[in-house]
Amino acid sequence: MKACLLEEQAEAESRPLKYTEVPVPDPATGELLVRVICCGVCRTDLHVVEGDLEPRKMPVIPGHQIVGEVVSAGEGAEGHSAGSIVGGAWLNRTCGTCRFCVSGRENLCDSSDFTGWTRDGGFAEYAVIPDSFAYSIPEGIGPVNAAPLMCAGIIGYRAMKLTGLDDWSGARLGIYGFGAAGHVAIQLARHRGADVYVATRDRERHQALAEELGAVWVGDTYEVPPEKLDASIIFAPAGEIVPAALEALEKGGSLVLGGIHMSPIPELEYSLIYGERIVRSVANNTREDGDEFLKEAVEAGVETSVEKFGLDEANDALIALKTDAVRGAAVLAVS
Repeated sequence: MKACLLEEQAEAESRPLKYTEVPVPDPATGELLVRVICCGVCRTDLHVVEGDLEPRKMPVIPGHQIVGEVVSAGEGAEGHSAGSIVGGAWLNRTCGTCRFCVSGRENLCDSSDFTGWTRDGGFAEYAVIPDSFAYSIPEGIGPVNAAPLMCAGIIGYRAMKLTGLDDWSGARLGIYGFGAAGHVAIQLARHRGADVYVATRDRERHQALAEELGAVWVGDTYEVPPEKLDASIIFAPAGEIVPAALEALEKGGSLVLGGIHMSPIPELEYSLIYGERIVRSVANNTREDGDEFLKEAVEAGVETSVEKFGLDEANDALIALKTDAVRGAAVLAVS
């Protein structure tokens, strides 16, 4: 099969993914062999490729926003039949027995595997997904539009959950960085009745998309919103945004950091967190998050803005993502 193989981490501009032929994987016990229809390109893929995340498997096939058709199943994989359309996400498998797993916090499992980082992912014509970690794609959501939901959507959903907001009606939510995750989160937030304030640097693509999706205010990254915000989420991997986001936060508000990697956070004045403001991170997701999110995505009529690339254009997609040249989400159309 054709696949994009990362043999050595390097800057995206050096085009480190090798488009090559590799064997079709065999599904082990409890696994599904999936013919990849499409795979979203996530900023986490960029972190894996460029070395922001330490190498855990090398060479590796990146890609963790997989949508595909089940071709065959290993012994004991009975949750999805051949021909089913399923999704594969970042969290590939967990131990199921540690104190985090048994307490409903499998996203924190120390023995986790991750698609496209510790296990081969979806930048390929075929991929293997554990049956118990595969999502059934709801009817009415096409594969290309579903792909960004597998990570950007699920992580955005979990970030919203971690804001601690109980009553979303009339709540003021800030979103910093408006790529794949932001443009899904705003749709959920507006469906819940919140007013959304978006701070992002790209006027032509990201700010324009935020306005189209109903943001009540759109400004540059460090521009001060006209009102204090009840909660905010930073999706951009830029720690220098944290002080500005805290400055815009109401007392008692929460600031959620939605990325797996972030540049250093500057020294903070205590006054920025005084007033019982909270700063917390998102770490991966649980399967419950994914199931809840997909249900709400259907109810909210979430639609993704997608720019398609061919499998052999994966390096181009990563460069476009790095340079903020993607309006919404990038997706590799594989088959």
